Formats: sequence, C-alpha cells, structure tokens
Amino acid sequence: MSLLTTDRTRQFEAAALPHLDAAWNLARWLLRDDQLADDAVQEAYLRAFRFFESLRGESARPWLLGIVRNACYDWMRQNRQLADQVEFDELRDSEAAVFPSPADAGDPARQWEQRTQGERVNAAIDALPPVYREVVVLRELEEMRYEDIARIAGVPLGTVMSRLSRARTLLRESLRDERPGGHGDEGGKTRHVNV
Repeated sequence: MSLLTTDRTRQFEAAALPHLDAAWNLARWLLRDDQLADDAVQEAYLRAFRFFESLRGESARPWLLGIVRNACYDWMRQNRQLADQVEFDELRDSEAAVFPSPADAGDPARQWEQRTQGERVNAAIDALPPVYREVVVLRELEEMRYEDIARIAGVPLGTVMSRLSRARTLLRESLRDERPGGHGDEGGKTRHVNV
C-alpha cells in the first residue's frame, strides 16, 4: 500500500467516520430496516471513498449524508415492490428513542407515558412519505441547517422549508387523530420532533 493511499484513507476516515451515526440514522429512517440501513451506509461509504476528491473545502457531513440519501433512494427505486413491505417494529425501533429524564426515573407511569408518546411520534414519522421523512429526520433529529438539507436532498432551500412545513402538518394531524377523541394539543412539541 502506498503512502498516498494511506494518507487518503486517513483523511477519509477523519472526515467521514464522525458522521457514521447520522448516516445510519438517516438510512434507517428512510429504509425502515436495520440490515438495509447497514447495507446502504456501507454502499454510501464506499461511494464516498471512491469520490472523496470531489469534497473540496466543504463540510463532509452534508456531502456524506447526500450520498447516503442517494444510496437509499437507489435501493427503493430498484426494489419498489419490497420498499413498502419492510416491516417496522414499533417496540424495537423506538425503544432507544425515548429516554426518561432523571426526575422521571422513579415514576413508572411517567416512563410509560413518555415511551408511548415516543412510539406514537416514531410511528407517525415512519408513516410519512420518504421526501417528508428525510427532512424531518435531518432537521429535527440530526439538527441540520436548512441549507445543508437542501444540499443533501438536491433541492432548493424553499422546497426544504415547504416539505418540512408539510411534514410537520402531517405529523400534527396524525398525532392529533391518534389521541382519544381526536382532540390533541395543536401547537405542542414532542420530546424529539417539533410538530
């Protein structure tokens, strides 16, 4: 192995590995399956390594997440008949999403309420079409700037804002409709996503 290859590998690892969790999170939400997310992230990292020279002075995170997004959409296009059949297990997939605060650690009723709310929010996000799901995940869970989301999705800034607005509306409606009597808090926030 040449010194140049080793330097390139080290540079790539330094730029890309800190974003591995965000890459997997995005792939997991888009593909709705842990194994598929693993495969998509692996494919994306291989693509990113192959085209690492194209990253010039810009932040690696949006560049890399754009590649992850494209790998996920490629899979969904190639496996359209399978994309809608991937099973989402609410209990397994949302277990890590809801963490009780230290004040609630001793209150089983509050812990159950938080977990139930987290499961409802995760299921509502999962039910969104992919273009809305990705902006919610990138903005609310990964806390990315609108400009970076636009770069990742390859759409204008205004499109990101309108998709996010529509996604939040759909989430509010979904969460309101799931409450007993269908009357929810119109402007409330969840612990994870502004709806």
